[in-house]
Amino acid sequence: MPSQSYLTLASLHKPNPHSLLPKPHPFSSSSPATHSFNATINHLSSQGSHLQVLLTYSSMLKTHVPSDPYTFPSLLKACSFLNLFPLGRSFHQRVVVSGFSLDPYIASSLINFYVKFGLFDIARKLFDLMPERNVVPWTTIIGCYSRLGSVNEAFYLFNRMRDEGIQPSSVTVLSLLFGVSEVVRVRCLHGCAIFYGFMSDMSLSNSMLNGYGKCGNVGDSRKLFDCMDRRDIVSWNSLISAYAQIGGLCEVLQLLKTMRVEGLQPDPQTFGLVLSVAASRGELMFGRSVHGQILRAGFDLDTHLETSLIVMYLKGGSVDVAFRMFERNSDKDVVLWTAMISGLVQNESSDKALIVFRQMLNFGVKPSTATIASVITACAQLGSFNLGKLIHGYVVRQELPLDSAAQNSLVTMYAKCGHLDKSSIVFDKMSKRDLVSWNAIVTGYVQNGYVSKALFLFNEMRIDHQIPDSITIVSLLQGCASTGQLYLGKWIHSFVIRNSLNPCIMVDTSLVDMYCKCGDLDSAQRCFTQMPSHDLVSWSTIIAGYGYHGKGETALRLYSEFLGSGIKPNHVIFLSILSSCSHNGLIDQGLKIYESMTKSFGVTPNLEHHACLVDLLGRAGRVEEAYNLYKKVFSDPVLDVLGILLDACRANGNNELGDTIASDILMLRPMSAGNYVQLAHCYASTNKWEEVGEAWTHMRSLGLRKIPGWSFIDLHGNITTFFTDHNSHPQFQEIVFTLKKLRREMVKMEEVDINIESSYYIHDNNKC
Repeated sequence: MPSQSYLTLASLHKPNPHSLLPKPHPFSSSSPATHSFNATINHLSSQGSHLQVLLTYSSMLKTHVPSDPYTFPSLLKACSFLNLFPLGRSFHQRVVVSGFSLDPYIASSLINFYVKFGLFDIARKLFDLMPERNVVPWTTIIGCYSRLGSVNEAFYLFNRMRDEGIQPSSVTVLSLLFGVSEVVRVRCLHGCAIFYGFMSDMSLSNSMLNGYGKCGNVGDSRKLFDCMDRRDIVSWNSLISAYAQIGGLCEVLQLLKTMRVEGLQPDPQTFGLVLSVAASRGELMFGRSVHGQILRAGFDLDTHLETSLIVMYLKGGSVDVAFRMFERNSDKDVVLWTAMISGLVQNESSDKALIVFRQMLNFGVKPSTATIASVITACAQLGSFNLGKLIHGYVVRQELPLDSAAQNSLVTMYAKCGHLDKSSIVFDKMSKRDLVSWNAIVTGYVQNGYVSKALFLFNEMRIDHQIPDSITIVSLLQGCASTGQLYLGKWIHSFVIRNSLNPCIMVDTSLVDMYCKCGDLDSAQRCFTQMPSHDLVSWSTIIAGYGYHGKGETALRLYSEFLGSGIKPNHVIFLSILSSCSHNGLIDQGLKIYESMTKSFGVTPNLEHHACLVDLLGRAGRVEEAYNLYKKVFSDPVLDVLGILLDACRANGNNELGDTIASDILMLRPMSAGNYVQLAHCYASTNKWEEVGEAWTHMRSLGLRKIPGWSFIDLHGNITTFFTDHNSHPQFQEIVFTLKKLRREMVKMEEVDINIESSYYIHDNNKC
């Protein structure tokens, strides 16, 4: 079948008027009783009372009143709405027996009926078998293909209809516009509507406005709006919707103001659109003012509007307000339940989200695939494998359909819980994988330390014709950074350059982070310098990179450059520079920066900043001061900070305080082998050998064993791991032999250096 997808104004022509079939008049043989029943049936159908339609037809049969072609369209529509396929098929049989099957209106109703039940082949066959077709069946079949998303076929039929001399109606253009998502096609239909003189049709003009907005072309939508002679509330809402989709808050406010000036008051849909803009922009104060306007206007909060309000409050971080509104609502539908669960997950309240999900099931509301995706994401955030597995089992038992988003959530959940085998099973069973699916499985393997497998999947992804995006690249670079695989990181960098994936601030910052963590500071600096712009994350990354590689002065210089850039510092940047000062012994500078947080920048230090200051004071030998600060700013004991203080006591010989801190550590975590090892080292540093023996003995009596220390090297992409006191490496003997040889060579070189220095010393003394 030809794929004549697009229209051009040049292709439009005037059809032969004699080919247009007029709307048939009611059968002259129809009795007044038939007309009366038809009028009742059609009225009930227009009111949506589809069960009453069928009951009225039953009365019609009982009183032996004959049917005519005007009886069956409403009956077929009722069967579609009530999901009564067998009854609708019996009506089709009665239509054929009665000789009405050639009537275009009945044929159109039959086409709609079969499409509703997914029987597109039968619907198309009915259409193709019609000996004569007027605009009604053409409009029906075109609308069916458009709603199905088969826009190419819909445009082909539209052009074929005009080629056969049938002039489209405004409803034809309207039905074709429904499935269009490309601006070029909207423009073609706009031109067609102008050519045929349909633009006076308000419904069509409003749909055209909506079509431009749906395609993201706000400019054409605004031009059409300004050219309209008449505008109703739908017109205004359509244009507001177009701006809402691109987050145009200022334009939406201006339209609201102009709308009121022209004497038209916003309706609930208008406020719903405005709230969606407030939610997408995180404008909580503006959203509250809109809420106030809704209350002052006296609108009843229907479920749709209340859902929009709850979503706005959740996006703005006002979880308590959203939850109170949610609990007051007595008529919660699945959309509202899902919005609440999803919002709680986004606000890192996954435990509450799971409680709400349980309430939803208790109320008998069947979850949608979007609900399941949000609940699975909550399990992933909590790292709760058991809960995630239970919900997955519930989905399987209830035979709930899962779309790609829900399946992607399952892949992510199992990977975050460390069950890559189950994550892979879900991924392999997916019938359709999108970019998010591939990113989920690649990220899952990276997070679990299997960078080589992640790279293999990355190549499989490209074979599957999925183009990697910034998220894919960032995940792989994070894997290289965490495992120190510089060789692989450079390969990914070259892939980024070859495929023009930069400039992208996420990718560029990840490159800086990868080179820093792999020890290649020169490459990290080059990547940072070549970035077209820097944000807080990129500055924090490069400062931290120099800091933990012993380049404290460089880190301070970059911090000064950062302050000169005009970006306001936040908690993260202060943590990076304080850590740099702490690791490099820059005591005075670190203390000044800590004081400047509140005084100069209004940033309140959190526990991590306090921990940095404790470490800073401890390294400066001011252990008592560090301990006093710890007691002052930490309301609850923090094991990591106590460990920092214990190391400071050991380094500075503060035995009494060290004993106190050691007791606190053991009380907090008595079953930790690492604490006993740290305690034993502390005693050893002060020659308390009896206490050392007691620490080791106590640890062994509790059955505790310290996990051996380990390290690894990356050699041409291959990771080799070494454990303390282990000889399980397959090349252990060769490694030991090489190390002994290197040691002998180093001793010889040291002896040579000593002899050379001695000869110079003797030579200088002889001169004297």
